[in-house]
Amino acid sequence: MTKTDLPDDPDSTEMADARTAWAEDRTVLANERTFAGWMRTGMACVALALGLKAVFQDTEYPYVAKAAAEIFILVAVLIFWAAVRKCHKANDRMRDHDVEATSNQQMLLLASILTFGAVVTGVILWLL
Repeated sequence: MTKTDLPDDPDSTEMADARTAWAEDRTVLANERTFAGWMRTGMACVALALGLKAVFQDTEYPYVAKAAAEIFILVAVLIFWAAVRKCHKANDRMRDHDVEATSNQQMLLLASILTFGAVVTGVILWLL
């Protein structure tokens, strides 16, 4: 329903339904933005791990630098899966309403791909 489809009577049930639909849409979009924010934060942790490895590459204690980098890889993986869990909960609550959200499978796939990438990055950092 668009603004041009709204009834002339502002107190009508149709107007209330339209406002509710818009609020549900905003909630779904907010959930998707939050998921994207968690993914960005996880990727920032991976970037921080790469940066730590680069900065402390020539240190006398290379295993300390590698361990510090691996901590951020682990944090990234935890962030990815916390995001999936939180978004699944929000999507499950919205299923009772007439909204189309990004599917849980799509979020799961993205988190899986990013997790794989983070783990591979961690392995490469450890081997270098």
